[in-house]
Amino acid sequence: MSDARLQIPLAPYGEVVALSRELGCSDALAQVLVRRGFGDLDAARSWLAGEEAHPLEAFGGLAEAVDVVRAHVSAGSRIVVHGDYDVDGVSSTAILVRALRSLGADVGWYLPSRTEDGYGLSLATVDRLAAQGCQLLITADCGITAVGEVAAARAAGMAVVVTDHHTPRADGSLPDCPIVHPRVGGYPCPELCATGVAYLVARALDPESADVDLDLVALATVADCVPLIGENRRLVREGLRALAATQRVGLRALMAVAKADPGAVDARTCGFRLAPRINAAGRLSRADAGLELLLTEDPDRAKAIAEELDQANSERRHVEQRILFEAEGMVDPEAPALVLAGEGWHPGVIGIVASRLAERHCRPVVMVALDGDEGVGSGRSIPAFDLLGGLDAAAAHLVRHGGHRAAAGCTVRREDVDAFREAFVAHAGSVLTEEDYVPVERVDAIVSGDELGVDLAEELERLAPFGQENPEVSLLVPAARLIDARPMGEGKHIRFTVEAGGARARAVAFGVPRLPEGADEGCFDATFGLELNEWNGVVEPRLVLRKLLPCAPGPIELAGEIEDHLGEAVREAALDPRSAFGSHTDPNPDHVRDRRGAGIAGTLAALVATGEPVLVVAADARARRRALEGRLGGFAIVSYAALARDPEIARPYPHVVALDPPMEAAHESLLHGRMTHLCWGEPELAFAERIHARDLDLRPALAALYRGLRDRGESALADAPPIVAGRCIRVLRELGLLDDLEVVDSATKRDLGESPSYGAYRDRLEARSQWLRSATAKAA
Repeated sequence: MSDARLQIPLAPYGEVVALSRELGCSDALAQVLVRRGFGDLDAARSWLAGEEAHPLEAFGGLAEAVDVVRAHVSAGSRIVVHGDYDVDGVSSTAILVRALRSLGADVGWYLPSRTEDGYGLSLATVDRLAAQGCQLLITADCGITAVGEVAAARAAGMAVVVTDHHTPRADGSLPDCPIVHPRVGGYPCPELCATGVAYLVARALDPESADVDLDLVALATVADCVPLIGENRRLVREGLRALAATQRVGLRALMAVAKADPGAVDARTCGFRLAPRINAAGRLSRADAGLELLLTEDPDRAKAIAEELDQANSERRHVEQRILFEAEGMVDPEAPALVLAGEGWHPGVIGIVASRLAERHCRPVVMVALDGDEGVGSGRSIPAFDLLGGLDAAAAHLVRHGGHRAAAGCTVRREDVDAFREAFVAHAGSVLTEEDYVPVERVDAIVSGDELGVDLAEELERLAPFGQENPEVSLLVPAARLIDARPMGEGKHIRFTVEAGGARARAVAFGVPRLPEGADEGCFDATFGLELNEWNGVVEPRLVLRKLLPCAPGPIELAGEIEDHLGEAVREAALDPRSAFGSHTDPNPDHVRDRRGAGIAGTLAALVATGEPVLVVAADARARRRALEGRLGGFAIVSYAALARDPEIARPYPHVVALDPPMEAAHESLLHGRMTHLCWGEPELAFAERIHARDLDLRPALAALYRGLRDRGESALADAPPIVAGRCIRVLRELGLLDDLEVVDSATKRDLGESPSYGAYRDRLEARSQWLRSATAKAA
């Protein structure tokens, strides 16, 4: 069970229905699109198509940089590409090296050591490259903040071109050289990663061959956690297709050791299987192993490097677990932010640990690996906190720092760690609120159990690839029953069945050894991911549990019912049992949504989440409210009898939900004139029949009420529903056994047939029973 809070953006019903109709898609997919800001039909179609692209001419600085590179290629200059040690840095370096080789350039590359060189271009590296005869230095995934280093390179006789995507310096200073940077250059897709930038440079240099690098673009764009929107979305979609068919022997060898099926490769494969192995090289050993893997054309060499990376990744996981265990012991659960420092922590792994801690404790975290007089820090944030801004606020205690809102790094002197912690934590405490520390589970669609099938799973794939700013879809199943739980994976995980609205679906929960008490009673709202799972050649839908939260619905307003029990009973006693309310009319089919048999929870919760008023019509409003309270809410409820007495009750409500079937043919007209949702099934039909028998077969209630009035007076009226009490009063009066509400002593036995009203109630019972049988046949 999670302590998260649900965030359910409004999804106006009209927008959802219009998208569903125009796109020919399910309501669930339409809900997702509306909640993600694509309620406009053209915007939704554009997003689903995922074809956004921009001309190279729109990238300021690109043409100038390409001219410089071409001039040096023509002159036979020695060119060096300086990259970075993560997937984005390695991939962007590989793309630029390949493109330059295709032009016949004299090109080499340099990747810094995380432990020896640190991040980015350093003065020592500049000196080393100058001594080696470099004439053109091209940075990849770094350089935008290296103002002094670029100046030093130029002073040493080198030309420089910076290709990067990181945040420029806070003071606005930029390197004095051609810059290819999506934000600096005003490119329409400012969220490109460094590999996306390198791909566009390669296209400008050699348009014919650049698309061979789309496999690397997809891998790095996912791995670097840049937003998968706009052009990035198209690049990853095309890149995943290229990755599935890649002829790059290094990537095929990497997929083999990662046990990743090339035909089923997706963003998750990139982020959780391929990228960690390339990153592991830069974290623990030599980053150039990853670059060599991407550049080699020798299958045997590729296999050997892939196995080396796989081993490094296994070692990385072991080191990560050790550091995570130590760091957890240092956590102050009351602190608004965490700055944890340790001796012997590997600087290549602390970023991953920081990410784990930030997610687990919902606080910004900076991990500092101490070694000698200084420590290397790596931080990860939560959505509400600007991590780079936090480091800026504590910059007086740092040697250097950089990064962006979600992830950043720094260097700090050992003696300044405590002062840095104090300043950073104080800043976090000043900008974060208590609500910011509670993780948010954003809901994309509210669904019923009958919707959770193969068709919806396939539809949701149209929204892929999933990642930053386009997360995997979260489906809310309200008041779900989680049953038949069984352990799997040596007890670390469980599989179970989700039951909602009479439908069932298979589900799993990873990292959850057991379900909480009450999970089988419909006391929880559950959010799931929906995927297609293949097992033994069979493909079936599978739900993956995300969050499980106790139901916390809004109130249920009782509409059209007199709260004064006695007053309502007396009013009912005055009504003529032979009176009819309205007549049967056929509804407008465009205003009727038939959800009969699908269950009420998903339909009703989805309507409430539109923000539009909802009125539920039931056979007995009070009984239904008691049954629904604590599981569903945020709407009004009325009985058919009350609505028949006053049809104006429904006027303020654009949505009327028929939870139970109309009690007689004349009641159907009460549902017209607004959007009507028919939601009853077999259980609701049975409930309506019981209410009919209770309200109209008065023989058992008459004797009980007579004795109660005789022994206890008016208080006995509370023993029966007001409608039943009122009808009994009318019959007893007609039989001469009541004067007003006073019992009349009579030794004469009365035949119930002497009461005209009793006979009329029996006739209505028979007519309504026939109506319900007819309704049952129509529902079937």
